[in-house]
Amino acid sequence: MAELIIERTIAATPDRVFAWLTDPSHLTAAPLAVKAGWAGGTTAPGVGAVREVFALGLWAREQITAYDPPHRYDYRIVTSVPAIDHQDGSVTLTPTPDGTHVRWVSVYSHPRSGGGKPMEALTSRLLPGSFDAILNACAADLES
Repeated sequence: MAELIIERTIAATPDRVFAWLTDPSHLTAAPLAVKAGWAGGTTAPGVGAVREVFALGLWAREQITAYDPPHRYDYRIVTSVPAIDHQDGSVTLTPTPDGTHVRWVSVYSHPRSGGGKPMEALTSRLLPGSFDAILNACAADLES
């Protein structure tokens, strides 16, 4: 089981940071992501909304499971290639004197059919950089 925790403070209000992070097109700020957006039938964030991410070596559908703007949203990968057993993902925003503190947590494993422990070792090294890149892009867009 891998647990990733990425944190950063962004010099912008929680409303602006939340809106930026819940726009799935911004997931393409991750280095290997090539396309991301709402899945067919979804047009806006909220509980039940589904987003799709296409990256080199990965395709995933993620469903929003909790939505509390501008404080937190949770999501779960419901389908992916390679297979991922995603326990939980959450993005929590807390106002600070310097802007908004973002805490992004993802807990998952890869079943044997999805590459098992070797794939988990690989993704647990790659994904933190992807999450960092997304938060860096958010900061670059909102702090300028």
